[in-house]
Amino acid sequence: MKSSSEDGVRRSVQPQAAPMRRSLFRKYFLAFFAAVIVPLAVSGVGDAWFGYREQRSMLSALLRVEATSAAYKIESFLDGIKDQLVWTVQFDWTADADHRLDALRVMRQAPAIVSVTLVDHVGVERLHVSRIDLNRTEGGSDRSGDPAVVGVRSNGTWFGPVTFRDGSEPFMTMAMAGNRQASGIVVAEINLKLVWTVVSEIRVGSRGRAFVLDRTARLIAHPDISKVLQGTDEKTAAAYTRLRDEIAAAGGEATTARNAENEPVVTAMTPIASLGWTVFVEQAQAEAFAPLYASLWRTGGLLLAAAVFASALAYWLARRMTGPIRLLEEGTEKIGAGQFEHRINIATGDEFERLAGRFNEMAQELGVSRDRSERIARLKRFLAPQVAELVEKSGDESVLAGQRAEVVAVFCDLRGFTAFSAHAEPEEIMQVLREYYEALGAIITRYEATLTNFAADGLMVLVNAPVPCADPALRAVKMAIDMQDDVQRLIAEWRLHGHAIGFGIGLAMGWATVGRIGYEERVDYTAIGHVVNLASRLCSSADDLQILVDHAVAQSVRGEILLVALGPRQLKGFDEQIPAWEVGTRSGNSNGVHEPIDGLNG
Repeated sequence: MKSSSEDGVRRSVQPQAAPMRRSLFRKYFLAFFAAVIVPLAVSGVGDAWFGYREQRSMLSALLRVEATSAAYKIESFLDGIKDQLVWTVQFDWTADADHRLDALRVMRQAPAIVSVTLVDHVGVERLHVSRIDLNRTEGGSDRSGDPAVVGVRSNGTWFGPVTFRDGSEPFMTMAMAGNRQASGIVVAEINLKLVWTVVSEIRVGSRGRAFVLDRTARLIAHPDISKVLQGTDEKTAAAYTRLRDEIAAAGGEATTARNAENEPVVTAMTPIASLGWTVFVEQAQAEAFAPLYASLWRTGGLLLAAAVFASALAYWLARRMTGPIRLLEEGTEKIGAGQFEHRINIATGDEFERLAGRFNEMAQELGVSRDRSERIARLKRFLAPQVAELVEKSGDESVLAGQRAEVVAVFCDLRGFTAFSAHAEPEEIMQVLREYYEALGAIITRYEATLTNFAADGLMVLVNAPVPCADPALRAVKMAIDMQDDVQRLIAEWRLHGHAIGFGIGLAMGWATVGRIGYEERVDYTAIGHVVNLASRLCSSADDLQILVDHAVAQSVRGEILLVALGPRQLKGFDEQIPAWEVGTRSGNSNGVHEPIDGLNG
């Protein structure tokens, strides 16, 4: 009987009657009518103000994202160069290392590197490899006064100013030192065409653009390369500096200002700290706020027509909203009831249709999940959980079809169980069986064996089918030893309660026909053959504490498990006497005593 507290909990979680709710159509009609009339009547200045703020916030986010993305690409490009150059200064000049091979490999890995110059720790040039100049080995020139060498000794990594070769492509010198002083310094000339490409590809609207300034406010990258090649005069540099200061004063947010051409723009920037560069992205104000101006005109027009069309529009929208919602509600009820084959058909071409599609996909996945769960549950009735999962994931049940296989059949049952069950209470019998099956089930699962049948106190287990395993006989014997040990611990507890119960096991190895057997609603996996009968009879012949095995098992575990020859035995159902061996106890180690098997050669 259930306790009163359990009844109280059950009553407390019972659903209460749903309160009366107004029609969804009425709600939507009133909401849409108010949404059209009231906001349009009072929007005016409010819409203009909030629209401006929203547009500016969106522009700020967009421009900052573009600037940050460009800065990240530039930094990633230079970091990649730096990661490659470090390979050229990882070995000392006194070490037996091929620095020229390292330099060539780096230039092959980083096509942007035009030349690599290696300088030792005293400032003497040791190697120069170039794509456009002659290579030099042991040039011997003193580079200790080179700005790159001096900069590296001060900061560890040095980036030089941007220069333009042949009046078109930008170049920059990068230098870095090795982890040890003896590794020297590498000076590389880098083609910055990628930086110009990154800047040129940025488009914000139809006239938005990006450009890059160095720490002196000099223009070093611009979609119009001619502006870069013309250089930056003092007036232009001052305009760029003012623009940079205005954005910094705004806390990094995009700001409205005038650019170097004195055009009103909305602009944002992102610094590249390691280089001292700054990436700017700007868009003309007229283009940036064009959606806001258009919104104001549309609002004025809607104010004139709102009074006439508000009711009709609200009615149409409410109907359009409630129809799909009703279909979704009905569909979710059916899917929630387990009708996973049900599909919600909505063809509105909007979010409702996409939502219905998601519900249909969910129902399909739930159906597949349910089928898979039922499939695994059926497999787990006679297979180890690991084997059931393997068969399900592979989708191949051919291993369960009828076939010939060499298996180890293991039978075990309790001694004196019939007498015990005749006098014990049903609750005691069920408790003993529950403890018994829990102990054996854990061991069978651990050894990935297949439980084919159990009745009352008897179990039949297969090893090496349906999934083959290494050393099936040894695995089966070790499993039987673990079974005997665990059940004997239970028997010791049962005997304290006056239950005279023992436990015996029989094993046999040989060829048998294995596979599924049964009908559609009930399927078992079993084995049929001489080996099954032999294992069953050995189990019946085993006394408490005994594990009996046949000649095939004994031969397979020879040298691994201690066995005692019992000689031929007359087993029920067999015309000839069958030789049997008893598995020795675990005397000192978990794998048995490694001694020769008595009687195998007799």
